[in-house]
Amino acid sequence: MRSTRRQFLKTSAALSLGGAAGFMSDLHRFNAFAADTGGYRALVCVFLFGGMDCHDTVLPYDTGSYNQYADIRSALFNRYDDLEGGSTRDRDRLLAMTLANASDFGGRQFALPPELGPLHDLVTGGNAAIVSNVGPLVTPVTRTDYESRSAPLPPRLFSHNDQQSVWMASQPEGARFGWGGRLADIMLGASANPDATFTVISTAGNTVFLSGELAGQFEVGSGGPQDIRAISNEAFLGSNMLPGIYESHLRAENETLINYLQQDYANAVRQSIDANRTLSESFDDEAPFTTVFPETGLARQLQVVARIIALRDVLGVRRQVFFVATGGFDTHSNQANSIPNLHGGIAGAMRAFYDATVELGVANDVASFTASDFGRTLTVNRDGTDHGWGAHHFVVGGGVRGNRMYGSFPPPTLGHDQDSGNGRLIPTTSVDQFAATFGRWFGLNDTELNDALPGLSGFSTTDLGFMGGGVV
Repeated sequence: MRSTRRQFLKTSAALSLGGAAGFMSDLHRFNAFAADTGGYRALVCVFLFGGMDCHDTVLPYDTGSYNQYADIRSALFNRYDDLEGGSTRDRDRLLAMTLANASDFGGRQFALPPELGPLHDLVTGGNAAIVSNVGPLVTPVTRTDYESRSAPLPPRLFSHNDQQSVWMASQPEGARFGWGGRLADIMLGASANPDATFTVISTAGNTVFLSGELAGQFEVGSGGPQDIRAISNEAFLGSNMLPGIYESHLRAENETLINYLQQDYANAVRQSIDANRTLSESFDDEAPFTTVFPETGLARQLQVVARIIALRDVLGVRRQVFFVATGGFDTHSNQANSIPNLHGGIAGAMRAFYDATVELGVANDVASFTASDFGRTLTVNRDGTDHGWGAHHFVVGGGVRGNRMYGSFPPPTLGHDQDSGNGRLIPTTSVDQFAATFGRWFGLNDTELNDALPGLSGFSTTDLGFMGGGVV
């Protein structure tokens, strides 16, 4: 019965009562954990739905590599040439990076497109890093392994829905728990927060990434907490008395509930209403920072996250995991016209968010990172690209060991040992290793990391070092 009730509470927590955010009651049924819960730490996942083209995001810059790349992508480069103002993929317009660990790449150089200028500034300033060729893996895989199927592979490769889920939860669509939720579970078990209410928060709807056994996601809109109109707006029901009556009914205040299911449901509804009201009232004041965010959907979501982080003491939290998202990255066609705008949206939003954390004095305590379904093929189909596997991602924050690139960056050629076909990269860094690096910074020890990330045991390196921990 206990397990069934827990699952019921998780499900009811995700319910939207007239637009209300969900809530998961505090269920400290696990054994105590030894995680380090000191100070404040927050993780912010910026998910890019559709599969962002890694080859069009971090580009080869040394002359030899750039020419190889440009030759394979000549059809797409022709489309960039036709843009008003000329191509932003010409080598002399790219933003070169002088990485602190450039010697790791044997003289090869790398650059970002100009639309990613704000992120380029963070990288060169030491407050952002690039993790190259990361993606879902069960065990290290080479091209020979892939072609002979001699090593286990992630399920349902190259499928949008499934690979989104595998990235977030290590399992295809239908997975129950995500690694953001599992990291939060460990922290809740270690009493990092007084209850689970504001531990995992999404501005982009229900997501498996935040789903845990103790951690139930609280959902807010891109403008902040959403009112439950039926109990907060007198005009909605046409009577100044009905909202109070309806709220009393939802809370089951005048009912005797004997059935456990009824009791749990009523408790979940009460706590959802109270939690939403607490956050709404806290948002009544002006934002406690002057950073101006761009007028984009992603920027508005990150602005809400910054405002919630500013309320960390009011909400009584020491560990939080957030999920924000934007889409449009399934660029099978018209890529030259779409990717530059999408890049500009990511860079502007993430730079503004970082600046807000600096204003709030928590830049060293907040790490944001990009994630996506998969990368894309190096080859092109005239004006677009196809589904890939491994991809390059950004990590931003004052605690990041920045101006570096972590992992292996395959050459811009076809047929190498990490090419599964058409320049579709076989990852050299697993999502589990990526997640574990954050988890260690978050406060988990080795045992807890293996509990939260069961797939981690398939890899010898469990800390990539980009959060300052050094390679372990």
